[in-house]
Amino acid sequence: MKVKLKEEVLKDQNRSAEFNRQHFNNCNTLVINLMSSPGAGKTTLLERTIRELKGDYRIAVIEGDLATERDAERLRSLGIQTVQINTVGGCHLDARMVAKQLPNFELENIDILFIENIGNLVCPSGYDLGQDYKVVVLSVPEGNDKIPKYPVMFRRTDMTIINKIDLLPFVAFDLGEAKNDLKAIHPKCLFQALSAQTGEGFENWINWLKDVEKNV
Repeated sequence: MKVKLKEEVLKDQNRSAEFNRQHFNNCNTLVINLMSSPGAGKTTLLERTIRELKGDYRIAVIEGDLATERDAERLRSLGIQTVQINTVGGCHLDARMVAKQLPNFELENIDILFIENIGNLVCPSGYDLGQDYKVVVLSVPEGNDKIPKYPVMFRRTDMTIINKIDLLPFVAFDLGEAKNDLKAIHPKCLFQALSAQTGEGFENWINWLKDVEKNV
């Protein structure tokens, strides 16, 4: 038996995404949806990014986690407005969750809004939050198999960051192989290799953010 869908399943979600996008555009706010598996280093990446940019840009964060405000507290300690969303078991943020938090921000006074999504290489890829760019972080200890095993995530992202390259001498990870796997899945996806811990390769990420912020 076939079930005929007369209405798009994600209609409300996608409507909220368009509402968010229009609001962000009206306020000239660059919005980055940051995704990864748990432990890939998203929060550490944000901490160093904030330190590099906060002297010249007004930055805010929406922090997504299943529970606790631990990562949000790390970012608040840097003097950055951070609003926590706890999904209490939900595996991703959706546009409606983000929309509910927007009244907490004066977006016209924010240059860059980072949305740190739930740690998961599957579900977050399917939900438009109204962002300008999707960025996925993959850390070298996770191994080279993640890009081919989770192609939907990498196919739907604008940039893939390979984090923790300071650990390359100690783990079996091949940057060239990762780049080739990404090119096979998504040839137009940008590729950055860096260490959020040491700062190696970080300049390219910062320069990209500065460039795209100019065009908002």
